[in-house]
Amino acid sequence: MTALQGATVLVTGGNRGIGKAVVDDLLGRGAAKVYATSRTPEPSTDPRVVTLPLEVTDQASIGALVKAAPDVTVLVNNAGLDVPGNSYLGSPIEDIRHLMDVNFFGPLELTRAFVPVIERNGGGQILNMLSALSWVAHHGAYAATKSAFWSQSNALRIELLGKGIGVTSLHMGYVDTDMAAAVTAPKENPADIAKAALDGVETGAHEVLADATARFAKGAPSAAIEDVYEALRA
Repeated sequence: MTALQGATVLVTGGNRGIGKAVVDDLLGRGAAKVYATSRTPEPSTDPRVVTLPLEVTDQASIGALVKAAPDVTVLVNNAGLDVPGNSYLGSPIEDIRHLMDVNFFGPLELTRAFVPVIERNGGGQILNMLSALSWVAHHGAYAATKSAFWSQSNALRIELLGKGIGVTSLHMGYVDTDMAAAVTAPKENPADIAKAALDGVETGAHEVLADATARFAKGAPSAAIEDVYEALRA
């Protein structure tokens, strides 16, 4: 369990969407300081929020972030990328590689960089933002990046047992953010997702299934493949 009151938290992609909702919720829980990253950061009106630049695929950028945020006890790997309409057969292979670089290798590089920081500061928690698509192979290579990130999170949870650092994985369906602007299906409120995620951090949950879509998807791998993918029934 990790108390967020008085904590120092780093939120990647903390300028909008779920990341911004997480920052706002952290402030409501009494976090002492929140580092919020984006590619083009703008100053916050709250003195507890420190905005910093980050490109998750650039090692120099990550190194600069570690120097700028030496007091972190909680890391939120939220920054990610989706390419609408991406497909294994139709998308340029470079686009698929870039998705994996951002959504899998990016958070791994950040985790590797900040584990020594969190350990030096007495331990804490890592929150990884995943997806219901961790378990359902839909929406092209994006789902593969989240599935791989889920596996990474599970393995890191074991590797970090002796370091006083827990790992919480968050899974959810569509959320009302810019990334899902074109989606017409029902979408969750980012504030509700942020609350569920941070409740999980404070209770030391290994996994948080934030909505009905995530709860359904979690059971999908054990279901008959035809029941998960209707197109295969034809």
